[in-house]
Amino acid sequence: MYLRLLSYIKPYRTFFILSFITMIIFALMSGFSLGMISPLVITIFSKNGNALSLLGESNIRILKIIDRWMFESSPLVALKRLSLIIIILFFLKGLFQYLHTYFNCRVEQGVIKDIRNHFYKHIHTLSLGFFSKSSTGNLSSIITNDVEIVRESVSKGFIEIVRESTLILIYTFLVIWASWRLAILSIIVVPLSILLIAKAGKKLRKRGTRIQERMGDIMATFTETISGIRIVKAFAMEHFELKKFFRNSFNYLKTVVHFEALKLSISPLTEFLGAIAASIILLYGGYLILVTQTLSPDRFFVFLAASLSLMQPIKRIGAANSNIQRGLGAAKRIFEILDKEKEIKEYPDSIHFAGLTKHIKFRNVSFRYDSGSPVLNNICLEVKAGQIVAIVGPSGAGKSTIINLIPRFFEPTSGTIEIDGINLRKFSLKSLRQAIGLVTQETILFNDTIFNNIAYGRSEISRELVMKISKAANAHNFIERFPDGYDTVIGERGTTLSGGEKQRIAIARALLKDPPILIFDEATSALDAESQLLVQEAIHKLMEGRTTIVIAHRLSTIKDVDLIYVVDGGKLVGCGTHRELLQQEGIYRRLYKHVLDEAESVAG
Repeated sequence: MYLRLLSYIKPYRTFFILSFITMIIFALMSGFSLGMISPLVITIFSKNGNALSLLGESNIRILKIIDRWMFESSPLVALKRLSLIIIILFFLKGLFQYLHTYFNCRVEQGVIKDIRNHFYKHIHTLSLGFFSKSSTGNLSSIITNDVEIVRESVSKGFIEIVRESTLILIYTFLVIWASWRLAILSIIVVPLSILLIAKAGKKLRKRGTRIQERMGDIMATFTETISGIRIVKAFAMEHFELKKFFRNSFNYLKTVVHFEALKLSISPLTEFLGAIAASIILLYGGYLILVTQTLSPDRFFVFLAASLSLMQPIKRIGAANSNIQRGLGAAKRIFEILDKEKEIKEYPDSIHFAGLTKHIKFRNVSFRYDSGSPVLNNICLEVKAGQIVAIVGPSGAGKSTIINLIPRFFEPTSGTIEIDGINLRKFSLKSLRQAIGLVTQETILFNDTIFNNIAYGRSEISRELVMKISKAANAHNFIERFPDGYDTVIGERGTTLSGGEKQRIAIARALLKDPPILIFDEATSALDAESQLLVQEAIHKLMEGRTTIVIAHRLSTIKDVDLIYVVDGGKLVGCGTHRELLQQEGIYRRLYKHVLDEAESVAG
């Protein structure tokens, strides 16, 4: 999985290579400052000796040049030259640290941008069935919180491990150079630390995944409560929602504490192992200096400094591993979504849908959600070009499922849907959906201006055309009453508008699209009488010259349609005009009688 995560670095390999090079130079500078400056300082204050006596007898020309430049002069001049070296060295060290951090930032932010874009693009390819089973809050948590944790995994995980490993190699070289005997003794702590880090890493990954799941629960509860705040207040369920949110917050707290407790234990345990090793080394080093006199104090000083410096990268690798494991937990949730196959796939040689000329036909169409019970059973129906056809039936009969199959929001489990004799699957998704105007009972508007909601994604549309369309949809008058008119921001899901106003904006949006096929899914069922009248009038204007399919809750609105299909229990149980169906015993007649009884009851 981590290799898959790292594959996102490929487009930024130039910055990654630059980050790696500057990191190596920074690490070398760190090692040089420790391995060279410390012995040089000691040499300056010693009565005799030179740099090469500490660096070992060497034929390396650069070292001989340094030796002559530094020490063929008075100690004060040598000290001034050393000070200059220190300034230059730390300037370069800081410069390359900055460059490394900058290039690293370009890599990590680019990787996160691509993961987030890939995730967002992929969910657009998934069917409505995926969204009906997925929590909005959980998806929001993945694209924000999980992706951010992956960023830390890349920047503070992989790249930090490479950097610290480089430092470990440099410090290990210095340790061995200073005293190979002591090096053998000190290196035994490294495998123990690595074993400890690896063992803890497995547990950290599991706990990291649980953290993201708990955060998803919090986001799900939050988004559901905000979107349904009117119901929460209407039922006085604030306390209930608070309890649910607090419970999820507490579960998140417990999971994070368990994760952090394990993560924080790694560093002190590693440091404790290092302290044991350091104590043994100190005793043995003292023995070599004082008793056997096989180790000089200067070399021992370098050894101690390098050994102590060696512990810091090892500790940071442990912390980096914790970030990696948590990042892998977050990556697992991201890749689970990215690995979901598209249920609605493009036909290999898809054709452009140019418009409806003959008919839409359902041939023995059946449908079920996953492994559930059948929702539709062998539906056969036909909608001729230019017709206005209604689909009616009791709640849960399968009406909405039928119309959701036409834009291919779902695929039939069996049977085929044809347009002008061509299987629906052979048309490209984009051209098919662009040819269908959909107005639903639950009007979806965006937190934007009225103009942008009507024009929706079409920047080339003129204000004059939008105003003309709005007049046809009976929306212009109420829009003009707003202080900012068409530039009024309507809030999330159009919260500042009434139900009738939302519907008329949705109708204007569909009218501007100018689709040859129109689908209305109970578009007026939730409106009052006055709003219904205005919306109905706008709908009639929109239906002129188009093939229209209507799902109607109020049967009085479909008396004049060309054909009515009656659905019950996922089966087609009736077909005819309003008058023909009233003359038959059946569901339609009973439904219509129920509507009349309700009207008389209200009038009474």
